[in-house]
This record gives sequence, C-alpha cells and structure tokens, in this order.
Amino acid sequence: MGSEPLVANSPRTDAARFVIDSSEPAYLQLHRTGELAARVEAALAELADCCACPRNCHVDRLHNKALVCKTGRHAIVSSAFPHFGEEDCLRGWNGSGTIFFGFCNLRCVFCQNWDISQQKAGKECTAEEIADLALALQAQGCHNINFVTPEHVAPQVIETIAAAVPRGLRLPIVYNTSAYDSVASLRLLDGLVDIYMPDFKFWSRESARHLVKAKDYPERAREAILEMHRQVGPLRFGRDGLAKRGVLVRHLVMPGQQDEAAAIFDWLAREVSPDTYVNIMGQYRPEFQVGSVAKDGHRLYDEINRRPYAAEIDAAYEAARHAGLWRFDERRPRNAAARPSRGNQGHCA
Repeated sequence: MGSEPLVANSPRTDAARFVIDSSEPAYLQLHRTGELAARVEAALAELADCCACPRNCHVDRLHNKALVCKTGRHAIVSSAFPHFGEEDCLRGWNGSGTIFFGFCNLRCVFCQNWDISQQKAGKECTAEEIADLALALQAQGCHNINFVTPEHVAPQVIETIAAAVPRGLRLPIVYNTSAYDSVASLRLLDGLVDIYMPDFKFWSRESARHLVKAKDYPERAREAILEMHRQVGPLRFGRDGLAKRGVLVRHLVMPGQQDEAAAIFDWLAREVSPDTYVNIMGQYRPEFQVGSVAKDGHRLYDEINRRPYAAEIDAAYEAARHAGLWRFDERRPRNAAARPSRGNQGHCA
C-alpha cells in the first residue's frame, strides 16, 4: 500500500476532501462521556422482546429464546482472524481483523458461507470473550475490527465494544452487513461504528422474496443505508490509504440482474450521494441451494445457476458510471501490499 490515499487516482480533482488526518475511533468519545454504558443497557433491552433486525421475532433472547436467527443471549462466533481478502483500504498490509458471527437473518439461496450462516458452526461467546478476540487481532497489527454478519447480533456488538474499550481497543470498527438491518439498532450504533460496509443485493421485492426469503429486503436496505450515511457520510481515508470513516457499499453482480444493479446505483447516486464508494463484485458462483434438484425433478434457482458473464459485469460498471457514481472500484491495478498467510483462526475459549 503506497503513501497516497486510495482515491488519489480518481478522475475528479477534489479527492483531497476524502482524506482525513484524525484517526481516533468514534466510540472513544462515547466512552469518555459515559454514554457507552447507556447504549449497552438500551441494546440489551432490545433483546428482551427482540426487534434487533427487521424479522421482528418478539422473543425474549435474554432468556435464550430464538427464532429466525437461531441466536439467543450470546452471539455465536465461527472464526476470528486477520483477513487479506477484503477491500484494499480495509486489509492494508496487516489484514482486516474479522470476527465472523454464526447464523444470519437472511436465507440467501446462493450463500457462499452457508455452512456458517445456515447451520451452527462455532460457539457462543460472551461480550468479554469477543472483546478478547478483538484485542488479540489488534495486537496482531490488524487495521480495524470487522464484524461480519452482525445484523442479528447488533446488541451483542455494542456490548462487545463497551467491554473492549476500557481494556485498550483503539481500532476503527467496521460493520460488515447484508443491510437487512433495523434502523433502531443502527441508531444505537451511532458513534460506535466508524465504517459501515453494507451489501445492496436486490432492488425488487420479487427478487428478494425469491432469492433471500425477505420480500421487504429492498425497503429495509434503503432505510439502513440512508441511516448509515447520516451517521458517517461518504468513505474517507487516512494518508496511508486506509479507510477511516464512512460508508462502503458492496454489490454482487448476479446472472441476469443488470436492471437491479442499475436501479441500485441510480438510487445511491440520487438519494444517498454521488460520492458513494461502491465495490462492484464479480465473484458470484452457484452455491448452496442453486442447481439442486427438487422432488419433481426440476433444478431449483436454475436462472442463477452459472457465473455472471463478462458482459454482465461490464454492464454493472457502465450502470454505475451512467448513474453518476465515481468513487467505485474501477478494477485498475492498485499498489500491491504483501499478503501473509491467514494464520490461525481464533475462537473464544
């Protein structure tokens, strides 16, 4: 990673406004004022009659009741390690300190991590135990703490941050989400999260109903991304090229979904900001239930039972440009950073 910010190669001349010198994580201010403890109390109250995510299950997770997310009082952690496969501005040269939560509030038929999102893999961890993992990742030199699939455990994320800060946590917090988030939960995270990294998967309710089993996903994703942007604004970088604060949107290019991508990019440019940083991802592959054979012999979800064509990926980039977005991954070569091996995956004891 070079000394210039990631946006330095932008065709715009005002890239300097996306560079910030302050590197203090947002949560330190809440810790100093004592507000962090109040956030924990409010977050745990949310679990008592759970509406922590848009599924609104109304079960008492404080007493280990669970429905859609199959998660009770404590979050399940499947792994924790320095991740070198994230975006350049997150992984840097020492990796992004990822903590993968088990289970999910969506049912994506194409999930590439279905072994941890749809079945139990890992173990329940208290907030103190997850704080141990975060502090260990910090000690290894990771550039941030990256909570992956946190939508259903947002209260436990808040509890973890509160447990880790008095013990010396000083890294930016990344909230790495499908965007099927409750706005109420996101408001409790205001001032705790530095970088929001939501997916925006589908624009139409029918696609969402069919492929992620949540027909309200598009509405909830729009509400969530607007709230995220209200809190932290467009993505900004330190002079070392690392992301420090803001929203980074991911969009996975799906077979035959060009119209969905175009609608998403148009909305981001018009309703969020033309400065929205978008990672257009072309690595979709058929996984999980895609292509499986039903009892009547037909293949399930056969319309997405292939990788996207190069023309479909190119169309997504062109749609982003046409919408007026400019801060998205143009697939140009970056300054190469050394990528050491993943190392041991960590689990709470």
